[in-house]
Amino acid sequence: MERIVDIATDGRHLSAHRGHLIVSEGHEEVGRVPLDDVGAVIVHAHGVTWTTNLVVALAERGAILLLCGAHHSPVAICLPIAGHHAQNGRMRAQWEARRPLAKQLWRALVIAKIGWQGAVIAAAGGSAAPYAFMARRVGSGDPENVEAQAARRYWGELMGAGFRRDRDAGGANGLLNYGYAVMRATCARAVVAAGLHPSVGVHHANRGNPLALADDLIEPFRPLVDWLTMRLLGAGVVEVTPAAKRAYAGLIALDLPGEDGTTTVWQAATRAAATLARAFQSGQASDLMLPRPPAALDLAALPVPVPA
Repeated sequence: MERIVDIATDGRHLSAHRGHLIVSEGHEEVGRVPLDDVGAVIVHAHGVTWTTNLVVALAERGAILLLCGAHHSPVAICLPIAGHHAQNGRMRAQWEARRPLAKQLWRALVIAKIGWQGAVIAAAGGSAAPYAFMARRVGSGDPENVEAQAARRYWGELMGAGFRRDRDAGGANGLLNYGYAVMRATCARAVVAAGLHPSVGVHHANRGNPLALADDLIEPFRPLVDWLTMRLLGAGVVEVTPAAKRAYAGLIALDLPGEDGTTTVWQAATRAAATLARAFQSGQASDLMLPRPPAALDLAALPVPVPA
């Protein structure tokens, strides 16, 4: 299982030494992680420095360096140039994918996301039926914007009628921002490992977005972050504390029930990215394999890493 390394203390220095990521303060080592175990390094703190050798070592292993700004929102990312052994062919297929294929892929992602939203609401004591109905209405490219319709209902049911999703706010929104940053880094890592370019999306197409494809792929995984956030809020965690960060970092190791047996969130993201690459090459959206929503009881029983 690859690890998400979070740097949240100001003034730390990051370097590579004998196969390890070394974290130092002053001239004293305060932590180390084997580089081969690192999937992503997320930097939230100020005054953090790092060596070129470390960035090169991370890139050689396909790991990423993600920098966050205010309220834990990602602002920059360092990605490896060379990734999967079949990268050239896969990127060419990705770039040349026709619009009908992209629209079918987006439809599959939206359906999966809405299904997961229904599972979260059901696990919280509501009904998943309206979400199943909305998922059936999603057309190619989601021309009716059913995703937004589901989101309006979902946030009201999950967080209350007065809640508004705000990337620049703290509290519950800050927790969501941090959780999404972790999941976004996970999806970006999976996309790069699959030999795809993260800036070429199937739906997200902002030219200034270096992680457009990761922002597509993250959609079915967002409700897992929402579910953990609700568990944290229920446990009295209302800010992004060290305990909350550990909980979100542990989310990628969470076991999910699937058609082929139990798999972790990280493995599900990796499979989704690999099958997305296959879909680009085959021209068949049906090749894309996304994590299916669990039953409400299965989701409620997941050992979510909520701090005591």
